[in-house]
Amino acid sequence: MEDVLIECSPGISGDMLLGAFYDLGVPREVIEQPLTDLGLKDLYNLEFKQSKSCSIRGIKSKVDNIDCLSIKRTWGSIKELILKGHLEEKLKQIIYEVFESLANAEGKVHGIKSDHVHFHEIGAIDSLVDIIGVCAALNYLNPKKVYCNEPMLGKGFVQTEHGKLSVPPPAVIELLRQKNIKVLSSFDSIEGELSTPTGIALLSNLVDYFQPPSKYSINSYGVGIGNLKFPFPNLVRVYKITSFEDSRNYEQINPKCEDISVQEAWIDDQTPEDISNFIEKLRIEGAYDVSYQAINMKKNRIGFSIQAIIPIEKKEFFRRIWFDYSNTIGVRERTQSRWILLRRRGECITNLGNVKVKQTMKPDGSITMKPENDEVLRLKLEHKLSTDEIRKIIKESSRKFEAFENWK
Repeated sequence: MEDVLIECSPGISGDMLLGAFYDLGVPREVIEQPLTDLGLKDLYNLEFKQSKSCSIRGIKSKVDNIDCLSIKRTWGSIKELILKGHLEEKLKQIIYEVFESLANAEGKVHGIKSDHVHFHEIGAIDSLVDIIGVCAALNYLNPKKVYCNEPMLGKGFVQTEHGKLSVPPPAVIELLRQKNIKVLSSFDSIEGELSTPTGIALLSNLVDYFQPPSKYSINSYGVGIGNLKFPFPNLVRVYKITSFEDSRNYEQINPKCEDISVQEAWIDDQTPEDISNFIEKLRIEGAYDVSYQAINMKKNRIGFSIQAIIPIEKKEFFRRIWFDYSNTIGVRERTQSRWILLRRRGECITNLGNVKVKQTMKPDGSITMKPENDEVLRLKLEHKLSTDEIRKIIKESSRKFEAFENWK
């Protein structure tokens, strides 16, 4: 399986990224099918045409708005459109997360709830086409990892429906802050918006590492051309690459701080079997962890206190799970910070055979390793040894660790 490398040269926008994916060879029908499935087919015309920027060729994508009603959509209406659409679940989730991050950023900078955010530029049909098209293209390529260099922002002012805004726009600043994305300042003297909210929202949700791999080969590439004129090529390149990983951690802070969402409820009108199934649903859908315990509730009924720790960008998605899969009529929610050490899963050769383990990197750079509990139980039954004996053998004989993933 190949990786994808996005090169912001120097910035990023949704239309440039879409043009680059098309130039890379993503079929037009792949880009447009989800738009048709969401009922947007008759609201736009999408054109891909050959273009140049400072003599460098590429593809420029252009969306003509034929939406006669010119609806100014809210995040609530876009969310309903996505969730009710007949899309592949993986693609639906990617599209949802991109728009949700934009809504959260816009809500933060305007001081309103994300559901009440009126998308102007973001909710226009051209931005819908760019975001949905790029998500569909990446879903089609199905890369193992997505890499990107740090984007640049530019300076000056940009005209929006909110009036003139300074560059970078407030939503871009908030998106960068939310995901702790580093930016480069090499082109801060250039007048113009190098990176748009749509472009940054796509990167912040689709990119795994904001640094190219240390060693890779290029298999193919596509070039997307932007509309603004600069004294340098205004383009985005997307490469299909084969990366050759090394052990470095891509300059991630260790330990690193991130925001999480904690959701909880007390439920006294479901059976233990139903509660067990609901807990499993939360875990399957990506909750970091779930805990629950029996409690005494009103009218002396025995109920359950359930608490889920979830990715903050998926909090609205999990709210729906609470109301769709449990009997609760209310969910408490709060945002907290947590500090976590870098870790990665992998496999070690031992005297007991190949064993799945987890490595953790301490702040001083030292690495500890622990076998997965399921592996310990499996080996305990196979070899008729105690847990302590199994752990001791693994610790003393482990060699040749092979990582399944990068540090995260």
